[in-house]
Amino acid sequence: MEHNMNSLDGNAAEKLNHKLENISAGQKEEILANFEKFKEYLGSKVSMGKSMGLSEEQLANAAQKVGDYLAAKVEPQNREEKLLQELWKAGSEEERHMLSHMLIKLID
Repeated sequence: MEHNMNSLDGNAAEKLNHKLENISAGQKEEILANFEKFKEYLGSKVSMGKSMGLSEEQLANAAQKVGDYLAAKVEPQNREEKLLQELWKAGSEEERHMLSHMLIKLID
C-alpha cells in the first residue's frame, strides 16, 4: 500500500510548504542545533496538529512532507539528523511514510 502526499489536503500542503520556506536561516539553525531541540520542535507541531483535530495519518503525511523538505534542502547539524537523512534518502515512499509514523511516536 503506497502512501503519498496527495492524501494531505492541497491547501494544507501549500500552507506547510509556505511555512517551511519562510523559516529563517537562524530559526532553522536553532531548531537543528541539537537533536533534543529538533524533537521538541516537532513535538510542539504534532501537539498543535492534534489540537486541530488531525488524525495520526494526517500528522504522518505532514511529517513526511517536512522530511522531504529537510532531506532536500537542509544540511543535518548532528549525527542523529544525518542518520535520519540517510534513512530517508535510502527509503522508498512507503518506508518514508512509515518512518514518519515512527518519528511521531518517538516525539509523542
